[in-house]
Amino acid sequence: MNLRSIDLNLLVVLDALLEEAHVSRAAARIGLSQPAASNALERCRHIFADPLLERRKGGMALTPKAESLRAPLKDALAGLSAVLTQPETDLTTLDQTVRLIMADLPAAIIAGALYARLAETAPNLSLAIHPWRSAGAALDALEAGTSDLAVSAIPEPGKHLRREELLREHYVVAMRREHPAAGDFSLARWLAFPHLVISAEGRMHGALDEALARRKLERHIGASVPSFTLAADIVLKTDLIGMLPSRAVPFEQRNEFAVFDPPIPVDGFALHLAWHARRDQDLATQHVGALIRKLLQ
Repeated sequence: MNLRSIDLNLLVVLDALLEEAHVSRAAARIGLSQPAASNALERCRHIFADPLLERRKGGMALTPKAESLRAPLKDALAGLSAVLTQPETDLTTLDQTVRLIMADLPAAIIAGALYARLAETAPNLSLAIHPWRSAGAALDALEAGTSDLAVSAIPEPGKHLRREELLREHYVVAMRREHPAAGDFSLARWLAFPHLVISAEGRMHGALDEALARRKLERHIGASVPSFTLAADIVLKTDLIGMLPSRAVPFEQRNEFAVFDPPIPVDGFALHLAWHARRDQDLATQHVGALIRKLLQ
């Protein structure tokens, strides 16, 4: 393919089309008319010899070819932007939105302070905090360019993604201070009461149950919730016993909880910050990342 025969503006339109999977929304996003966006789509279809967007039940959908183009296209546009744009060095003049996927626990700990620090240091920057669904979904969003940063327990990413450890967390057993098991806590008392588990997928079984089974023990799970912050509130109002990251026990309510080490060994986990290599030189993304590091470390 001869680059001299390609209108590079088409790549900007194509990026919007692939992200929105909708011609009118893509047109509105980049300030084009709907007919102009439709024309650009037809030209892109000719260039790539593929429909790219196909009409299916419920709307338009990306073809496999289009899906394969999303990440390389994001990288190409980021590279072009870096070449054509002088590096911004004044935080106070930055005017953009940083999109952040964050699990509920770090969000509860730092979201307010993060925005306050941002308002002081880069007042024209905005934060868009996206809900945590899974590590895989977060890595996919970073790869696709729909999010700039992710904060949670993140597995080893691919070669184009960066990951650094922010802190290590350990688990504690938490219950309300007046709980019947709090006065003489032991393994037997721990297992005598229903447990609260935290699972974004609503699972009622996990690694702890397997560890108990190896000791020929089992527990009764009374409820499953998707959020550590929700779990702390439920534990305070019921006889459910929770095994929570230590930071999920609210500091300002610490005296309302009875907190113990788990009666059997339980592995903790690392909390990570992750981003795509294409954001290495993006001042806004790196500034928000630096604030997150300071607040969590």
